Amino acid sequence: MSAHLTYCFYGAGSAAEAVVKGMLDKKIAQPEHIQMINRSNQERLQELKDRYNVHASNEPELTHEWLRTADVIILAMKPKDAVQALQALRPALASHTLLVSLIAGLSIATIQRIVGPSSVVRTMPNTSSTIGLGATGVCYSREVSEEQYAIARAMLGAIGIVAEVDEKDMDAITGVSGSGPAYVYYIMEALIEAAVSEGLTAEQAESLVIQTVRGAAEMVRITGESPAVLRRKVTSPGGTTEAALKVLQECHVNEAMKAAVAHARARAAEMGEQIGSEL
Repeated sequence: MSAHLTYCFYGAGSAAEAVVKGMLDKKIAQPEHIQMINRSNQERLQELKDRYNVHASNEPELTHEWLRTADVIILAMKPKDAVQALQALRPALASHTLLVSLIAGLSIATIQRIVGPSSVVRTMPNTSSTIGLGATGVCYSREVSEEQYAIARAMLGAIGIVAEVDEKDMDAITGVSGSGPAYVYYIMEALIEAAVSEGLTAEQAESLVIQTVRGAAEMVRITGESPAVLRRKVTSPGGTTEAALKVLQECHVNEAMKAAVAHARARAAEMGEQIGSEL
């Protein structure tokens, strides 16, 4: 795999930045081999140039040349802009180019309907990718070569763990790990509020909750034991944890979480259908 591949990010939001940061931190690419494009936000592009020393522009003639010559194009625009962006990309797309999509709900088939037969990697990273702790689902079109597969794995591995799944499961990945950080933050907010209502200061509550969540996640990772096993170890019969968990069970928290994931999955599928209906 060449160290001089060029990567063009078609979209310059937080997801694109997370991948760029991971690639540079892990030395997957050098800044001079990374290009970033957005439609009109010059201030954002300048911020990325200053922060990472990458190329960034929205000047049409230059960005067309970047898209035409890139080895890898990362589709990182908003879903509502995807069809227009892909239609604009089609005339510039070279046969050897690998497309890596970060767009929720956008299927490989829809991408190929717009740009023609291409090597496409569909992914769904999450926001923890920004600090190299992402959880990314990924699937591949049949056109992806062994070399392109290695390129995609290296790029996505730079931002966290990678789970290869069938494309039919990508919307579920969106519902679980794509949106998952927000569920954890929501629970953390609730714990902090509960701690304050019990008399702790906001600062005490926040520091205790952050460390508690961090420690619990690390216990699962380091021990290799399941959350269910670790929960049972914490829960003494007749004790405080058992009393608390009884309330959570009575409030049907488990069912609520299943419903949340299902709704996120359904919304991802709906977004994909909306994109497809624009064609």
